[in-house]
Amino acid sequence: MKRSTSCRGSTLFAALVAVMATLAFPGCRQAKEAAVAPPPVVTVTRPLAESVANYLDFTGNTAATQTVSVVARVEGYLEKVHFTDGQQVRKGDLLFTIQQAQYQAQLRQAQAQVAVQKAALWHASTELRRYAGLVKEDAATETQVDHWRTEKEQAAARLIAAQAQVELAQLNLGYTLVRAPISGRIGRHLIDPGNLVGGIGQPSALAEINQIDPIYVYFTIDQRELLRLLERHKALPRGTITGGGVPATFGMLSEDGYPHQGHLDFASIGITPTTGTLQVRAIFPNRDAAVLPGLFARVRISALARTDALLVPGDAVRFDQQGEYVLVVNAKNIVERRGVKTGLQVGDRLVISEGLQADDAVIVEGLLQAVPGREVNPQPVAGVAPAAPDKAGS
Repeated sequence: MKRSTSCRGSTLFAALVAVMATLAFPGCRQAKEAAVAPPPVVTVTRPLAESVANYLDFTGNTAATQTVSVVARVEGYLEKVHFTDGQQVRKGDLLFTIQQAQYQAQLRQAQAQVAVQKAALWHASTELRRYAGLVKEDAATETQVDHWRTEKEQAAARLIAAQAQVELAQLNLGYTLVRAPISGRIGRHLIDPGNLVGGIGQPSALAEINQIDPIYVYFTIDQRELLRLLERHKALPRGTITGGGVPATFGMLSEDGYPHQGHLDFASIGITPTTGTLQVRAIFPNRDAAVLPGLFARVRISALARTDALLVPGDAVRFDQQGEYVLVVNAKNIVERRGVKTGLQVGDRLVISEGLQADDAVIVEGLLQAVPGREVNPQPVAGVAPAAPDKAGS
């Protein structure tokens, strides 16, 4: 009986050892396989060396080049509106008609006064000639001649005054036909027909017209950027910045890039002390009237000079708590993190102003598998030669 129990214990012990060995061997095989797994494949490229133009970027607002409030210049009832709200109008187009009967009567009255004064002048002139002849025959006195000379001069002055009244009456009658003072887009009519407009001391705004071709974009430059801009253009003739010599572009928030081409045409006469900024204006064509006043715009000012720069694909630049960076592969195929400073965007690439050399191998694909300090298998972008392995760490 004792031998049988001992055999059973030995058998059980052997079975446990066998199970443990079975469980242990797969783990060992997996560890060995992980140790010999090939490094992940990443795609690398060298920074592109290219001559690019320097720019300054700003945020501004669009504004009409001219804004005119159409006001009634004479008093009367508004009879008719001759335009559709929001339409394009040309300078001189008829917009409103104000009641004309009163001003037509005033014009006829002024014309009648002209006729009266012409008759008075004719009568005084005739009498003056008659009495001047009678004086020579001693049939009249010098006093009578002087009297008719005075009457003639007064009649001539009253005629001039009457003619001026005719001109005023004609102006007032003309003001009853309210015409567009500029070409542009007119807003809605602000007063409906039948209302009294043009009351004394209460100018009546009838509508507003905006000229938006060309269109302005206003923005501000702080002192540091202003000095940079002046430094870049110091070799240009005086007045170049506001005389059309500095090109400018802008794009709307819904547009890609800066498709609208124009130039600077105005700068304020001084820095605003409270903000330390200078207001600047650029002017742009707007022939299709697609850009409306009051919109936000992204403005870019050219430096009129090109500099050599390194560019990398925008997708290669990443960001963490330490700032912007790219991942590069050194000569030992080890991934390194490089902090960089980015500049302008040129197409789908970003200018790298600091942190990279021309022969760095920048990882552009496989970034999720690239861990700093670990080995990778770098492969060049199709059609691009691999980077020269001469970096520190080789």
